[in-house]
Amino acid sequence: MSKQKRQITIIGAGLTGALLGVLLGKRGYRVDLVERRPRQNKNSSDSGRSINLALSQRGIDALDAAGMMEAVRPILIPMKGRMLHLDTGRTEFSAYGHRPDEVIYSVSRRALNRLLVRKALEAPDVAVVFDQQLTDVNFAAATITLEDQTNRQISTKPFGLLIGADGAGSKVRRCLMEHTGGKSSSDFLEHNYKELEIPAGQGGSWQIEKEALHIWPRGDFMLIALPNLNGSFTATLFLPKQGNPGFSSLVDRETVNEFFETVFPSAKAVMPDLIEDFFTNPAGRLGTVRCTPWHDVDRCLIIGDAAHAIVPFHGQGMNCAFEDCSVLEELLNKFDDNWSHVAKAFSQTRKPDADAIADMAIENYTTMRETVTDPKYGLKKQVGFELERRMPDQYIPRYSMVMFHRMPYSEALRKGEIQKQVLDEITRSIDSPDDIDWDAAIAIVKRHLR
Repeated sequence: MSKQKRQITIIGAGLTGALLGVLLGKRGYRVDLVERRPRQNKNSSDSGRSINLALSQRGIDALDAAGMMEAVRPILIPMKGRMLHLDTGRTEFSAYGHRPDEVIYSVSRRALNRLLVRKALEAPDVAVVFDQQLTDVNFAAATITLEDQTNRQISTKPFGLLIGADGAGSKVRRCLMEHTGGKSSSDFLEHNYKELEIPAGQGGSWQIEKEALHIWPRGDFMLIALPNLNGSFTATLFLPKQGNPGFSSLVDRETVNEFFETVFPSAKAVMPDLIEDFFTNPAGRLGTVRCTPWHDVDRCLIIGDAAHAIVPFHGQGMNCAFEDCSVLEELLNKFDDNWSHVAKAFSQTRKPDADAIADMAIENYTTMRETVTDPKYGLKKQVGFELERRMPDQYIPRYSMVMFHRMPYSEALRKGEIQKQVLDEITRSIDSPDDIDWDAAIAIVKRHLR
């Protein structure tokens, strides 16, 4: 069956499913996007109750491939680095990179999803159906069972190729694991998160620095805030589930007030609705999903969070999922749309990278809430930037490899481990970049990073 006629059903019209639908529609496939949520009204409010997303190079490349970047740019806010709010009351800015274009972008999940779905709806060969919940997959008959969320009617639909883009709780993944005898794990942190808000100031102004990702690092927990276009910030508290401090100990107005007044006074000062937000918004879980296999011959494939959900601390969940779409299209080109080869190669190519970024995301939680306050961390970061300036073909800091390049995540992880050794050796007995013998430092890099 030719690609122009083959029908593809994508479960999930979230960010990944909608983008993939656009890309496959452009290739001539007939695509049905199936979404359990109701269609978003274009006038519905964007209340900032979902973790803001950080768009970086991998995601930008995928949006470019779909012809979407020009439409997306107006809803982006550049973040040039981290603004650290230390427990002394002092603030300290730490740039993400040393080049002007090395920035990441804050974007509303809802606004971005709305743009992608609208683009999918405009494609002549893409149909989007809402209010349909997947309840079962029959691989032998190549059919799916759907439940209408408005009237609870059950329907059965055939599929040519089924792609699961239905998120961390993927029903497609569960059906695929059962069908293939595969293995799946969901590992949750002992920390949860809760959404809060820093509202806009007078005239829609930003009450804290606009072009930064704000972090209040406090050792075992932290508060972060990302800017929104309307002048507000979406703040997120990451805190242990149990203990003191922990969500279990924040039980009433008094304990929440005291906690924020003591630990995050500068944030509390710009959060007039703190108590209402805290007790209205639910606590979310933080987990990592790993599974194998990701496909069944050329009949089924899972992608994005459905295959490899990760914690949000490296800002790569969306970017990794969007890169999945880019890699899938590259493989379709390579194998001339032979899905048997494409699905197998996709799983083999992406799983090591997904595992690598999952590990780096968990590690970066410690970095954000604790390590960033260590003077040695700042020193190593300065040294890394200088090494990149002096040796751009041999040394790129790991964070930059992940955020500003499309180097495979597994390769960034491998090289990053070597770089740790390099920086430890260079900075072992110094306190300032001024103390470095750069000829000796370059020799160390060459010895480790041949």
